[in-house]
Amino acid sequence: MKVAGFGFREGATANDLAAALALTGHRPDGLASVAAKAETPAFRALSAKMNLPVIALPEEALRGTSTLTSSDRILARFGTGSLAEAAALLGACQGGDTATARLLGPRVVTADGLATAAIAERLTP
Repeated sequence: MKVAGFGFREGATANDLAAALALTGHRPDGLASVAAKAETPAFRALSAKMNLPVIALPEEALRGTSTLTSSDRILARFGTGSLAEAAALLGACQGGDTATARLLGPRVVTADGLATAAIAERLTP
């Protein structure tokens, strides 16, 4: 199972999220982000357009998740280096031990910086 994790700014649209996902080069089985972002119209629109489930993660679950990249702003706000990478990992392992999932690469960022995406794959069935 592959899960796309997202981080994005308030003004991001479903098209911005789709552009970030396209940069990963993968077709995921689900879309994940912190609950507040997963409930936005843009995120829900992408989910509906792709007919994929939304994995809304509690903010506290992200804290301490090890990521390949790090943003000081995201680290201060969420306690992890990359919201997209942490969401992908936690979504892929269904909130369990992140050792049961792996990132397929570092997060990607849209040219305008509005959205980031990362893909993680569950290692165990």
